[in-house]
Amino acid sequence: MKLEAKPDALQRQGPAWFCTNGIPSDVTVEVGEMMFHLHKFPLLSKSDLLEKLIKENTDEEKNTVIKLHDVPGGAEAFELVAKFCYGAKLELTSSNIVCLRCAAEHLQMTEEIAEGNLIAQTEIFFNQVILHGWKDSLKALQTCDELLPHAENLQIIKRCIDSLAVKACCMDPSLFGWPMVEHGAKQSPGGSILWNGISTGARPADCSSDWWYEDVSSLSFPIYKKLVSTMKSRNMRQEIVAGSLTFYAKRYLPGLTRRHNLAHGALIAAPSDQEQRHILEEIDELLPLHKGVASTKVLLGLLRTAIILQANTSCISSLERRVGMQLDQADLEDLLFPTFAYSMESLYNVDCVQRMLDHFLTMEQASEGTSPGSLCNEQSIGSPALLKITNVAKLIDGYLAEIAPDINFKPTKFQALASAIPDYARPLDDGLYRAIDIYLKAHSWLSESDKEQLCRLIDCQKLSLEACTHAAQNERLPLRVVAQVLFFEQLQLRTSVAGCLLVSDSIDGLRPLRNGIACSGEASGEFATTTVKENKELKVGLHDVRMRMYELEEECTSMKQEISKLSQGRSSWLGIPKKFRFKIRLQICRAHKDSVSEQQKSRNGINSQAANQDCEIKAAVLRR
Repeated sequence: MKLEAKPDALQRQGPAWFCTNGIPSDVTVEVGEMMFHLHKFPLLSKSDLLEKLIKENTDEEKNTVIKLHDVPGGAEAFELVAKFCYGAKLELTSSNIVCLRCAAEHLQMTEEIAEGNLIAQTEIFFNQVILHGWKDSLKALQTCDELLPHAENLQIIKRCIDSLAVKACCMDPSLFGWPMVEHGAKQSPGGSILWNGISTGARPADCSSDWWYEDVSSLSFPIYKKLVSTMKSRNMRQEIVAGSLTFYAKRYLPGLTRRHNLAHGALIAAPSDQEQRHILEEIDELLPLHKGVASTKVLLGLLRTAIILQANTSCISSLERRVGMQLDQADLEDLLFPTFAYSMESLYNVDCVQRMLDHFLTMEQASEGTSPGSLCNEQSIGSPALLKITNVAKLIDGYLAEIAPDINFKPTKFQALASAIPDYARPLDDGLYRAIDIYLKAHSWLSESDKEQLCRLIDCQKLSLEACTHAAQNERLPLRVVAQVLFFEQLQLRTSVAGCLLVSDSIDGLRPLRNGIACSGEASGEFATTTVKENKELKVGLHDVRMRMYELEEECTSMKQEISKLSQGRSSWLGIPKKFRFKIRLQICRAHKDSVSEQQKSRNGINSQAANQDCEIKAAVLRR
């Protein structure tokens, strides 16, 4: 019996489907709450399972009833199967291909029953169309959640994931079709976006390595986790994998960004606390362990959310270690998260910051064999290791200053966190002094012994002049600390004055003479000031002498040139009487002596010898 294939061969009437070919129905198939009134021959000619069930349940007197409550895809999938059995034209899409493939496998619609059966048709479409496009692979994968474990047993999930993983490594998604969002659409030769081969005139956006983050974030977490694992096995860059995990976490963990998450203009329903806790713990396991693959801000956000959701201890410890590895990149505001505990021991989670600091110090000392002693020498100044730990010291000092007003903050915890920073990490103790001052102001009931214990953390020799001035007038500090500050301030002043005297005595190795007696190192301050002034004047005089010597040398050179010219007409020179030649020489010498005498008055007799030498040089030249 061959039934005519019509597009409207099946019509729905309420909770039932009927075949409208004019032949009475002889079999009823129950799929969930839906009833299908069909005919035996179209079904058994395509499905081996339906043939067996029809033979087992056939009753000549009554209509045959078959129950298929376990068919994959339910009534929607069986409707498409029934249309295929009746020869109606089907439209295979990425939304129905997976359920049709699973239903055909369940109903045993193989090539042995009929040529060109549903298994072969769906498999060809899946391999040639679905796996070749990003959008189709993604949509097909999204439908697999309701078809487990059938889709997994048929390797549909694995094949879609492999296809997406290969395409995610490609920087140009236009090579494999238009994704779900606007990234990488096909382009015309002019550069505009093509849709079904027609230019839309729109310009495509530039693509980067994160173009696929938003698309794959629409997957359920179990399937997304398999996708990330596949990408890691294919040696995708760890920074890209971490970026995708961060994007997924921001979308499904509202506490991470402290705002509602939007997707295509609509609010995403936030998962339950239990689901968020599971996602967070799994993301922590998937994140690469290398330093710098995720930003410190994101890691601190994950840590804060993990504490709120009461994640397991291993997850919290892992996030603390991750943050500790790159604590020098953290911002102060990201460290200021509360304890989220019922106890009122402290408003802020100081213990967590303490553990992150310990991890940082351990990692820095272990990396490249650095030790506190190696970072204290002059060669380490400006080194990356010293800059990192200096930044962390500033961060911790700022953190202590911010949480110091908390009245529940115990002095022991303050001291433990402040003393964990090595001495060489603080070039100045101004930040630590500020934190201690704020703490003493907020905890005025502390005993003198507790105050002195906290103030011992400060190295008075490493306080700036402004900090010393403030500390000397600070009534909150113990008297012993104030006296110590004043002592070191006076010591610094003496050292500065002694340094100035030493510099003034050693200028150019000159020691001024006063009444023929050399000044000793025990001269008074007034005499030392006079000495410095005289030394400066001497230096200016010597500089003038040097410049004058250069000018005289140039004059001698020009005179030699003139004499050489006169030597060519020696007869004219010899014709001049000797008394006139002598008068010329005498006038030249007198002119130079007059100029020297004027300079001699201004230089206190220092340049007289040089001026006489100038005259002798001129006379010698004229004699020649």
